[in-house]
Amino acid sequence: MYEEYLRNLLEPLGVYDLRTGTVNLAELSALGQGLDRVSGHLEAVEREALTATAEDQGLTRRESLFLRRPAAYTPEERRAAIAALLQIDGDSLTPSAINHTIGGCGVKARALEMGKGKLRVIFPEVAGVPPEFEQIRAIILEILPCHLEVEFYFRYLTWAECHRAAYTWADVEAAGHTWESFQLAVPDDETA
Repeated sequence: MYEEYLRNLLEPLGVYDLRTGTVNLAELSALGQGLDRVSGHLEAVEREALTATAEDQGLTRRESLFLRRPAAYTPEERRAAIAALLQIDGDSLTPSAINHTIGGCGVKARALEMGKGKLRVIFPEVAGVPPEFEQIRAIILEILPCHLEVEFYFRYLTWAECHRAAYTWADVEAAGHTWESFQLAVPDDETA
Protein backbone atom coordinates (compact mmCIF):
# COMPACT_ATOMS: atom_id res chain seq x y z
CA MET A 1 0.00 0.00 0.00
CA TYR A 2 2.65 2.55 1.05
CA GLU A 3 5.12 1.18 -1.51
CA GLU A 4 2.69 2.07 -4.28
CA TYR A 5 2.04 5.47 -2.71
CA LEU A 6 5.78 6.25 -2.48
CA ARG A 7 6.37 5.04 -6.02
CA ASN A 8 3.57 7.26 -7.38
CA LEU A 9 4.97 10.17 -5.37
CA LEU A 10 8.61 9.79 -6.50
CA GLU A 11 8.29 8.48 -10.07
CA PRO A 12 7.20 11.80 -11.65
CA LEU A 13 10.36 13.47 -10.28
CA GLY A 14 12.51 11.32 -12.59
CA VAL A 15 15.35 11.25 -10.05
CA TYR A 16 15.00 7.58 -9.02
CA ASP A 17 15.33 4.48 -11.18
CA LEU A 18 12.23 2.53 -10.10
CA ARG A 19 12.38 -0.31 -12.63
CA THR A 20 11.99 -3.91 -11.44
CA GLY A 21 15.22 -5.29 -9.98
CA THR A 22 16.79 -1.93 -9.12
CA VAL A 23 18.19 -1.00 -5.71
CA ASN A 24 15.98 2.08 -5.61
CA LEU A 25 12.82 -0.04 -6.01
CA ALA A 26 14.02 -2.57 -3.39
CA GLU A 27 14.67 0.27 -0.94
CA LEU A 28 11.28 1.79 -1.69
CA SER A 29 9.64 -1.61 -1.17
CA ALA A 30 11.35 -2.06 2.22
CA LEU A 31 10.30 1.44 3.31
CA GLY A 32 6.74 0.82 2.16
CA GLN A 33 6.50 -2.46 4.08
CA GLY A 34 7.80 -0.75 7.22
CA LEU A 35 5.27 2.04 6.86
CA ASP A 36 2.49 -0.52 6.31
CA ARG A 37 3.40 -2.24 9.60
CA VAL A 38 3.49 1.07 11.49
CA SER A 39 0.21 2.14 9.90
CA GLY A 40 -1.49 -1.10 10.96
CA HIS A 41 -0.22 -0.69 14.51
CA LEU A 42 -1.36 2.94 14.65
CA GLU A 43 -4.83 1.99 13.37
CA ALA A 44 -5.15 -0.57 16.18
CA VAL A 45 -3.93 1.93 18.78
CA GLU A 46 -6.36 4.58 17.52
CA ARG A 47 -9.27 2.10 17.53
CA GLU A 48 -8.55 0.96 21.10
CA ALA A 49 -7.96 4.55 22.33
CA LEU A 50 -11.60 5.54 21.81
CA THR A 51 -14.40 3.99 23.86
CA ALA A 52 -16.76 4.18 20.89
CA THR A 53 -14.51 1.99 18.68
CA ALA A 54 -12.50 -0.10 21.18
CA GLU A 55 -12.91 -3.85 20.82
CA ASP A 56 -10.56 -5.56 23.23
CA GLN A 57 -7.62 -4.09 25.12
CA GLY A 58 -9.11 -0.59 25.20
CA LEU A 59 -12.30 -1.89 26.81
CA THR A 60 -10.40 -4.07 29.29
CA ARG A 61 -8.27 -1.12 30.38
CA ARG A 62 -11.29 1.11 30.88
CA GLU A 63 -13.15 -1.61 32.81
CA SER A 64 -10.16 -1.90 35.15
CA LEU A 65 -10.84 1.70 36.27
CA PHE A 66 -13.99 0.58 38.05
CA LEU A 67 -14.35 -1.39 41.27
CA ARG A 68 -16.47 -3.99 39.46
CA ARG A 69 -16.50 -4.99 35.81
CA PRO A 70 -19.93 -4.59 34.15
CA ALA A 71 -21.77 -7.82 33.34
CA ALA A 72 -21.53 -7.18 29.60
CA TYR A 73 -19.91 -9.43 27.01
CA THR A 74 -20.14 -8.10 23.48
CA PRO A 75 -18.04 -5.05 22.55
CA GLU A 76 -21.22 -3.02 21.99
CA GLU A 77 -22.61 -3.90 25.43
CA ARG A 78 -19.24 -3.23 27.08
CA ARG A 79 -18.93 0.17 25.34
CA ALA A 80 -22.43 1.19 26.47
CA ALA A 81 -21.76 0.11 30.07
CA ILE A 82 -18.43 1.95 30.20
CA ALA A 83 -19.96 5.11 28.71
CA ALA A 84 -22.75 5.00 31.33
CA LEU A 85 -20.30 4.55 34.20
CA LEU A 86 -17.99 7.31 32.97
CA GLN A 87 -20.79 9.89 33.05
CA ILE A 88 -21.45 9.60 36.79
CA ASP A 89 -21.06 12.97 38.48
CA GLY A 90 -22.74 15.14 41.10
CA ASP A 91 -25.66 15.89 38.77
CA SER A 92 -26.55 12.25 38.15
CA LEU A 93 -29.42 12.10 40.64
CA THR A 94 -32.32 12.95 38.34
CA PRO A 95 -34.54 9.98 37.44
CA SER A 96 -33.48 10.04 33.77
CA ALA A 97 -29.78 10.34 34.66
CA ILE A 98 -30.07 7.48 37.15
CA ASN A 99 -31.78 5.28 34.55
CA HIS A 100 -29.06 6.00 32.01
CA THR A 101 -26.27 5.50 34.52
CA ILE A 102 -27.45 2.18 35.95
CA GLY A 103 -27.04 0.80 32.43
CA GLY A 104 -23.40 0.64 33.51
CA CYS A 105 -24.20 -2.64 35.23
CA GLY A 106 -24.06 -4.33 31.81
CA VAL A 107 -27.75 -5.03 31.16
CA LYS A 108 -30.67 -2.73 30.51
CA ALA A 109 -32.12 -1.65 33.84
CA ARG A 110 -34.64 0.98 34.94
CA ALA A 111 -35.25 2.53 38.32
CA LEU A 112 -38.87 3.35 39.15
CA GLU A 113 -39.73 5.72 41.98
CA MET A 114 -42.15 4.01 44.34
CA GLY A 115 -42.52 6.95 46.75
CA LYS A 116 -41.31 7.44 50.33
CA GLY A 117 -37.65 6.98 49.43
CA LYS A 118 -38.11 3.65 47.65
CA LEU A 119 -36.87 2.63 44.23
CA ARG A 120 -37.74 -0.48 42.26
CA VAL A 121 -35.12 -1.65 39.78
CA ILE A 122 -36.46 -3.68 36.86
CA PHE A 123 -34.71 -5.44 33.99
CA PRO A 124 -37.09 -5.00 31.02
CA GLU A 125 -35.15 -7.12 28.53
CA VAL A 126 -34.36 -10.01 30.88
CA ALA A 127 -36.78 -12.71 31.98
CA GLY A 128 -36.12 -13.91 35.51
CA VAL A 129 -32.94 -13.13 37.40
CA PRO A 130 -30.20 -11.77 35.11
CA PRO A 131 -27.00 -13.80 34.82
CA GLU A 132 -24.31 -12.52 37.21
CA PHE A 133 -26.98 -10.78 39.28
CA GLU A 134 -24.79 -10.34 42.37
CA GLN A 135 -22.29 -8.36 40.31
CA ILE A 136 -25.09 -6.33 38.67
CA ARG A 137 -26.70 -5.69 42.08
CA ALA A 138 -23.42 -4.47 43.59
CA ILE A 139 -22.81 -2.05 40.70
CA ILE A 140 -26.35 -0.65 40.85
CA LEU A 141 -26.23 -0.20 44.63
CA GLU A 142 -22.93 1.69 44.29
CA ILE A 143 -24.50 4.03 41.71
CA LEU A 144 -27.81 4.74 43.46
CA PRO A 145 -27.96 7.19 46.38
CA CYS A 146 -27.47 5.33 49.64
CA HIS A 147 -30.47 6.95 51.39
CA LEU A 148 -32.91 5.17 49.06
CA GLU A 149 -34.40 1.77 49.76
CA VAL A 150 -33.87 -0.34 46.65
CA GLU A 151 -35.80 -3.45 45.68
CA PHE A 152 -35.05 -5.55 42.63
CA TYR A 153 -38.01 -6.74 40.61
CA PHE A 154 -37.72 -9.63 38.16
CA ARG A 155 -40.00 -10.30 35.22
CA TYR A 156 -41.64 -13.70 34.78
CA LEU A 157 -44.32 -14.85 32.35
CA THR A 158 -47.80 -13.97 33.59
CA TRP A 159 -51.09 -15.76 33.00
CA ALA A 160 -52.36 -12.67 31.15
CA GLU A 161 -49.43 -12.96 28.71
CA CYS A 162 -50.14 -16.68 28.27
CA HIS A 163 -53.76 -15.90 27.51
CA ARG A 164 -52.83 -13.09 25.08
CA ALA A 165 -50.38 -15.39 23.28
CA ALA A 166 -53.08 -18.12 23.17
CA TYR A 167 -50.75 -20.69 24.75
CA THR A 168 -52.17 -24.14 25.39
CA TRP A 169 -50.64 -26.87 27.54
CA ALA A 170 -50.08 -28.82 24.33
CA ASP A 171 -47.99 -25.90 22.95
CA VAL A 172 -45.96 -25.75 26.17
CA GLU A 173 -45.30 -29.49 26.19
CA ALA A 174 -44.47 -29.50 22.46
CA ALA A 175 -41.86 -26.80 23.09
CA GLY A 176 -40.27 -29.07 25.71
CA HIS A 177 -40.57 -26.53 28.53
CA THR A 178 -40.02 -27.32 32.17
CA TRP A 179 -41.92 -25.18 34.67
CA GLU A 180 -38.77 -23.08 35.22
CA SER A 181 -38.08 -22.57 31.51
CA PHE A 182 -41.74 -21.75 30.86
CA GLN A 183 -41.67 -18.98 33.50
CA LEU A 184 -38.80 -17.37 31.59
CA ALA A 185 -40.44 -17.68 28.16
CA VAL A 186 -41.33 -14.46 26.41
CA PRO A 187 -44.32 -14.56 24.06
CA ASP A 188 -43.54 -13.72 20.42
CA ASP A 189 -45.52 -10.47 20.57
CA GLU A 190 -43.27 -9.28 23.44
CA THR A 191 -40.01 -9.70 21.51
CA ALA A 192 -41.03 -7.58 18.55
